[in-house]
Amino acid sequence: METIIITGASDGIGAEIARQLARKQGAGVALVLAARNAAALEQVAAQCAKSGAQTLVVPTDVSVQAQCVALIGAAVARFGGIDALINNAGRSAHALFAEVSDLAWYEELMRINLWGSVWCTHAALPYLTQSRGRIVAVSSLAGLIGVPGRTAYSATKFAMGGFFEALRAELKPAGVSVTTAYPGVVATQIRHRGFNAAGGQLGSSSLKEDKAMSVEECAALIIAGMQSRQREVVMSAKGKLGRWLKLIAPGLVEKMALAALKDDVKP
Repeated sequence: METIIITGASDGIGAEIARQLARKQGAGVALVLAARNAAALEQVAAQCAKSGAQTLVVPTDVSVQAQCVALIGAAVARFGGIDALINNAGRSAHALFAEVSDLAWYEELMRINLWGSVWCTHAALPYLTQSRGRIVAVSSLAGLIGVPGRTAYSATKFAMGGFFEALRAELKPAGVSVTTAYPGVVATQIRHRGFNAAGGQLGSSSLKEDKAMSVEECAALIIAGMQSRQREVVMSAKGKLGRWLKLIAPGLVEKMALAALKDDVKP
């Protein structure tokens, strides 16, 4: 039986990854579900249990190191080891840098998006090395291309990309794979709950959502990438194109990034 930890598992991409793994592997998988919202986690756990999966709910705020360490400890105490860690917990943000008065939430966002992944990975590493397991980091296309209005978010996701790229090379001899996923716009509520310039909640999305990828497709691509131990999963044709264009025509990529924003939030 495989033991898989998923952070940010209460809704969106994380919850859908859990449901799809439960459907695919049934009694062959133990899912450790972590997020701050315990009630929502219990609902996801019940859905997974219907498919035969074993579940463990561990309410966790990944911006607190002790809670990340406790999550890993709870998983090992219950299931004896770890085969995969999916670092999916994250928060969004949209604000023009000139309009930000207090940078405290920039630091908070870094704690959630980068440090939460680093702390969970560090605590899980001995067990993942033992199982020759898999690590997944859910980044964003904003972690490959700087998007206007997303200085904070892009910074956290670029940092994730650099950390896990270096770690991938370090862990190769140990047989532990590191897969970094770069979703584009996915049909979830993450942007609505993101930070605004004042550090409050946005309440809406600043991106054009009409061509958003379904959460089901995004989760399936991440699972496939993890299981085949891919280095990276860059989603959407535009994402792949933007990555290469950035090398040869960076000015054009900046125009593409601006075009992804709604008119009322453009600088």
